Amino acid sequence: MLIYRAVPMQIACHPVNDCPDRAAAAAMMKKCLDRLAVTVPGSRISAGPDTKLIVLPEYFMTGFPMGMAIGKWAALAAVDIDGPEYSALARIAADAKVYLAGNAYVRDKHFPGIFFQACFIFDPSGKHILHYHRLTSMFSPTPHDYLDKYLDVYGADALFPVARTPIGNLACIASEEIQYPELVRCFALKGAEVLCHPTSEPYKTGLTPKDIMKRARALENLAYVVSANSAGMIGYPFLDNTCDGLSKVIDYDGRVLAEAGFGETVAAAADINISALRRARNATDINNYPTRLRMELYAATYARKEFYPPNTLLNTEPTPEHFRTMQKHVIERLRKAGVIEAEE
Repeated sequence: MLIYRAVPMQIACHPVNDCPDRAAAAAMMKKCLDRLAVTVPGSRISAGPDTKLIVLPEYFMTGFPMGMAIGKWAALAAVDIDGPEYSALARIAADAKVYLAGNAYVRDKHFPGIFFQACFIFDPSGKHILHYHRLTSMFSPTPHDYLDKYLDVYGADALFPVARTPIGNLACIASEEIQYPELVRCFALKGAEVLCHPTSEPYKTGLTPKDIMKRARALENLAYVVSANSAGMIGYPFLDNTCDGLSKVIDYDGRVLAEAGFGETVAAAADINISALRRARNATDINNYPTRLRMELYAATYARKEFYPPNTLLNTEPTPEHFRTMQKHVIERLRKAGVIEAEE
């Protein structure tokens, strides 16, 4: 029977936005990674010796751009996948003998002057086994904004990568992407069993939109969700603990197995039972949703062109104004198509 412990590691984020140059930002990132070199292996003290998967929060090394120009943030805070930060993460995974997942801003030689937000997984040998570029974002460039070029460089298989490992089939979904059922379904239809979810989101009482979506994505795809939130964003002009708490593990029935409160903690650790999940996915049962999909019914609807178009940044500089303008154009097209009605 395949059962192990998964840990959404809730840690504080110290943003690099105020750093005067790349060297200062790199020093802050190194400080974060040096601390993880101690705390990732040490997570077993609380979570248990059978810990095999650790998920770090969204942009844990750097914080987010907070309006900084795309090119400036790329130069200041984005890392290279063959650079010292990823090498340090590989060593941390190997030293702790765990699968280590997380999220960072990365540069790509094929797309100079910008960054992508990427998720990673390193295996217990330190091998980089999964690299995923976030596909849905409000004010940051994504592969969809350069889709034709991106597919020419990386191919369609790079869009929804799944790592098949001895602890199950792992995928990564960044932050608000958990709110898009179509996106998450694509990972599930490629075999994903455990959805690693680096996030940074506000703590609120009651169910938040993201929390509802986490449960829904787990249930409808018969998959585990391991969601790691920040334990505060220290140094932004908003209050430090605005984004804090609620890291959790959700099982394939949509049940929250463990959930963290405020602060730095691994208290949301819980068991992942891959054997039970596979039994559920192989059952002749009304709740085995993936096996009951009738794709031909949906294909024409999803092929419609009124929605957000690809390739909008191929010949355009990425700015906040660009993304706002594109969304306005989509709203106008959806009105004309009768998908949404105009305001009263």
